[in-house]
Amino acid sequence: MRARHMRLSPRSTSARLALAVTASFLLAFVLLGIGVHYAVSAMLTQDARELVRVDAAGLVEVYRDEGRAALLGELRERIANDEDPDAVYALTAADGRVVAGDYRDLPTHRQGARWVEFTEHGADGDLRVVAQLQRLPDGTTLLTGTRTRSQDRFLALMLRTALAALLVAATLGALIGWLTSRWVSRRLRHLDDTAVRVGSGELGLRARLDGSDDAFDRLARRFNGMLDRIEELLGGVRHATDHIAHDLRTPLTRLRNRLEELRRRHGAGEADTQLDAAIGETDQLLHSFGALLRLARIEAQPPVHDEPALDLSELVRDAVELYTPIAAERGIALSADLAGADEARLRGDADQLFQMLVNLLDNAVKYAPAASEVALSLRREGQNLAVRIDDRGPGIPEADRERVFDRFQRMETHRGSPGTGLGLSLVRAIVQRHGGQVSLGDNAPGLRVTVVLPLDPGLS
Repeated sequence: MRARHMRLSPRSTSARLALAVTASFLLAFVLLGIGVHYAVSAMLTQDARELVRVDAAGLVEVYRDEGRAALLGELRERIANDEDPDAVYALTAADGRVVAGDYRDLPTHRQGARWVEFTEHGADGDLRVVAQLQRLPDGTTLLTGTRTRSQDRFLALMLRTALAALLVAATLGALIGWLTSRWVSRRLRHLDDTAVRVGSGELGLRARLDGSDDAFDRLARRFNGMLDRIEELLGGVRHATDHIAHDLRTPLTRLRNRLEELRRRHGAGEADTQLDAAIGETDQLLHSFGALLRLARIEAQPPVHDEPALDLSELVRDAVELYTPIAAERGIALSADLAGADEARLRGDADQLFQMLVNLLDNAVKYAPAASEVALSLRREGQNLAVRIDDRGPGIPEADRERVFDRFQRMETHRGSPGTGLGLSLVRAIVQRHGGQVSLGDNAPGLRVTVVLPLDPGLS
């Protein structure tokens, strides 16, 4: 059975969903942060301009009331007192020469510009300056500005806070993405587990509904509807097969009885030989219908989760004991190696497992040449039990090994031999009901049949 838990891998839908949710969350946070940063920066710049505009209006008022000399005195006094360390002033003559101020030359600006922003390089580092240019009636130009030291510090603090918040948002986004993918995976895992168990034979199992009527609930409802239809169709085929087998067994039994009566009435001769052949063919048909009914019943049964525990090595010994004299009649040595079958306990149907062993031994003894050997071994391999049967018969070509498990599928070289053609089909049905696998291999020469059955962890 496949793993019951879906793992997050780069190619899985759950991982892509988690990444998509995380990326969307972070993208929304980054866009919001950029928008807030731009709005706050614009607001702080506007406040700085308003402060500069008020300061410049006061200086222009001094120029208008008292003249240029008073303005120069006011500027020099403000620069000397340094009451506002962030304020910057400059007054240039008509020829561009700086008459008074913090700069020897005005910063580069566009002709006719009223507002300029530039970077001032000083001991405290690079500071951004927002300034207003006003041309006075005498041809001089007044520069009034302010260093945006506090605003830039606030924006830097805001940026650091935003980066810390981004880290928190990334963690929160990853957590939300993981929880979302877990929720989706859990909803889908119910469908996945149901499909696996139905595929293993629990045809009556259905996906759970939570009544939310969301997309997953509707998917589960349609999934259950599909399973209902499949079960209905399989039930119809099974019932039809059972009815056909039952209906045909009765007339075939009557036919055989009549053939037996005819043989008793006639003496020895050619007619008696033909009657024996007809009786043999009738027995073959009865065996085929019996095997078909057994196969249908096995396929209709659920897995063996609730079956009692049993020791497979005991069944192997009984099957070998049963077939040892049959093999000896043809000079075939039948050997069993159970040395590696310690704790060979599992849950299962003892009758069906014995039928599986009998079918495999019958197939091996039937096709093994006289005076050869058929070897059966039982080994524990990890959490599995491996049954292996080796013969020295003609074997099966690799291209035909899967095909022989089909119902009534027989090799061309075996079509004249007795048998129903359902032996390996019954073996596969029994093994699949017990959660195992059966495979055919080359024994060089001969056929090697390997059956792997899982152990019950509770019995280990």
